[in-house]
Amino acid sequence: MHQPAITGTGVFTPPEIITNEELVAAFNAHVDLWNAENAAAIAAGEVEAKAYSSSEFIVAASGIERRHVLDKSGILDPKVMHPWLRERADEEPGVMAEMGFAAARAALEMAGVAAAEVDLVICASSNHERAYPAIAVEIQQLLGAGGFAFDMNVACSSATFGIQAAADMIRSGSARKALVISPEICSAHLEWRDRDCHFIFGDVATAVLIEREGEAKGPRFVIRSTRCATEFSNNIRNNNGFLRRTRKGHMQDRRDMQFMQNGRKVFKEVLPMVSAHIAAHMAEDGVQAVDLKRLWLHQANKTMNDYIGRKVLGRDPEPGEQPNILQDYANTSSAGSIIAFALHSGDLAEGDMGLICSFGAGYSVGSVIVERRGGRCA
Repeated sequence: MHQPAITGTGVFTPPEIITNEELVAAFNAHVDLWNAENAAAIAAGEVEAKAYSSSEFIVAASGIERRHVLDKSGILDPKVMHPWLRERADEEPGVMAEMGFAAARAALEMAGVAAAEVDLVICASSNHERAYPAIAVEIQQLLGAGGFAFDMNVACSSATFGIQAAADMIRSGSARKALVISPEICSAHLEWRDRDCHFIFGDVATAVLIEREGEAKGPRFVIRSTRCATEFSNNIRNNNGFLRRTRKGHMQDRRDMQFMQNGRKVFKEVLPMVSAHIAAHMAEDGVQAVDLKRLWLHQANKTMNDYIGRKVLGRDPEPGEQPNILQDYANTSSAGSIIAFALHSGDLAEGDMGLICSFGAGYSVGSVIVERRGGRCA
């Protein structure tokens, strides 16, 4: 049996940023257009008029102040309200593979590992731009990695589930060095015309390199243990897919073909599930709240994270103990907890422990307990 360790992380951040103020201006212009077009139905009581959004509403509801996206021009056009992404020829790298490749290169550079040494690539994300061939195999080819590759989707928990899969394979000896890559183009499955969710998501790609601890060239985070759980729920859902063409009216602009959630039920049901999951995981690993120096939680909502942090630690987290990146990145699905880990882990000292946790549709929850070895990062 081999001890798996995280030796490198990488984050690809799209250069375009949408602030809350820009987003609200576009959304409210869309509201004016929609209400004008549907004035007769609104007057007759057949439909309700759409309400304006505001920056204050967004921050209070989520803690989000801005988000990175691949394209802002379409999103901020009141007549479009979705990103415009150039169609790629089959001979070109796909957009997810391109993003994932950039994040993977950064993780490899941090670990001092050549791409040819990698023998496992997992593309773990909440949506994939095509059904096949696997995005992971395309990234494997772009990198010049060996071994094998596959895609996996557990919605917002994809990265932590991918880490467990990779760690188990390294532990058993079926892989030596693995990349878990999470390219998330959340802007493409968000309904930007819906006030309840139009502010939630952003785009990003993350990568985590996991290898045998004995082969690590510098500071690393030993993966002490992992724990995953799922429980079916329809409260977060996207009904798009290849069976769409088999249904009458499949070309209609249907709301359920984008991200949908029942936010109140998600809060009520997910928070106890995640808190209990983490508590059980810590008990199994013999870890006490006082042992944890850092919590890298799923970046969906600041209120949710604050609640979970209090439950796990038994008190309000101190500044820096539970870093949030929501204000700058928004919700980036499975990548969120990995961004927090990548940006807020280098200061931990030898023996310090922390917990990575993500949760979302499914319901799903995945947690990873890590311990710093080899001192602080340079």
